[in-house]
Amino acid sequence: MKVIDITGYGGPDVLRLAERPVPVAGAGHALIRVSASGVNRPDVLQRLGNYPVPPGASDVLGLEVAGSIVQGDSAELAAAGFQLGDRVCALVTGGGYAEYCVAPIGQCLPVPAGLSDIEAASLPETFFTVWSNLMERAHLQQGESVLIQGGSSGIGVTAIQLAKLARARVFVTAGSDEKCSACVALGADAAINYKTHDFQSEIMRLTEGQGVDVILDMVAGSYVAKEVQCLKEDGRLAIISILGGVHSEFNAGLVLRRRLTITGSTLRPRPVAFKSAVASACQQHVWPALADKRIKPVIYRTFAAADVAQAHALMESSQHVGKIVLTWGNS
Repeated sequence: MKVIDITGYGGPDVLRLAERPVPVAGAGHALIRVSASGVNRPDVLQRLGNYPVPPGASDVLGLEVAGSIVQGDSAELAAAGFQLGDRVCALVTGGGYAEYCVAPIGQCLPVPAGLSDIEAASLPETFFTVWSNLMERAHLQQGESVLIQGGSSGIGVTAIQLAKLARARVFVTAGSDEKCSACVALGADAAINYKTHDFQSEIMRLTEGQGVDVILDMVAGSYVAKEVQCLKEDGRLAIISILGGVHSEFNAGLVLRRRLTITGSTLRPRPVAFKSAVASACQQHVWPALADKRIKPVIYRTFAAADVAQAHALMESSQHVGKIVLTWGNS
């Protein structure tokens, strides 16, 4: 099968189309003939040598795929509601940039009704991450308010839609007026251009000095101090990436006085049982909304797998709004 190999840590040009043996689905797993692979920020970090592969995971890039099941124990598949030939999308710990990929059956979900494989491939990484952090860890509730940092990213466009589905008031930051407009078009109540405005001042203005209940943060670093200032009493800050650095200084007194919660998580190293539970929650609460078009995948651009270097260059440019997807011609 064709795969994307990393010839050495570095820029997008280290990515090469190569050949490897087709993997075999062991117990509890399904082999998927891949039509499309989602591209995510962790893929870039792994290519740069800044995101170690978890023990036992494939060294091939790619954390989400869509395609058809071509191998797996029929009884195990049936217990999960699948059979050979079914179209699925799946979250994987690696191996997604390939024509065939093995995934735990519990991390597979049916392609939502009416969606293409390209659209389905854009779902697992961001929807699992947002659901786990925004809904389960930060406990966003109907009527609350949330600030989403990086609203135009793949995570951001997902978080906007899930927060609106939960009937929350949604504020976002983005790096241009055009991106801000795109976020509002997706349902955000207000968008702040962080390059021209101070998000802390703007959030306090927009909330009449009250602040927000929840913040979903992909930046960390110096942002945390401002975010603590932006939270209401009993507010929750969920950190899911550290693009701004690992070190933060903030007013710990505010954490005490306002009873704030600061939490965070990474999805990739979590056990299959945990990710399977997230998959089940997404299928129950999110997949029906995708099927009836209350929320939608946001695909910015697709690339043939052989053009993966261009896809990574686009991801690093941060010019995109939504997801970038590779296609394998297996649909």
